[in-house]
Amino acid sequence: MLSETFYLVGTAGTDVLAQLFERNVLKISLDLSQHQGAVMALMNKYRKVPMSIADGCLVRLTEILPDPVLLTADSDFRIYRRHGRQMIPCIMPT
Repeated sequence: MLSETFYLVGTAGTDVLAQLFERNVLKISLDLSQHQGAVMALMNKYRKVPMSIADGCLVRLTEILPDPVLLTADSDFRIYRRHGRQMIPCIMPT
């Protein structure tokens, strides 16, 4: 989610995001070294979309966090599935 956020806000929002990290409002919740096999499997499964490593991490987070809801403008998350066949709970702009 963090990489998506930085991508969407661009350089204009970098200072705000840095302040949120400094205040411990934002935290990184995924240690890729512990989940790299699952993320790589997702990227392989969706290689024709294609799935970026950032998207793979987001899908993996929805698999390991309780009651996840993903806020994104990326329509690929309508295609991706968590735990094999479950839709990813998303809030997307219309």
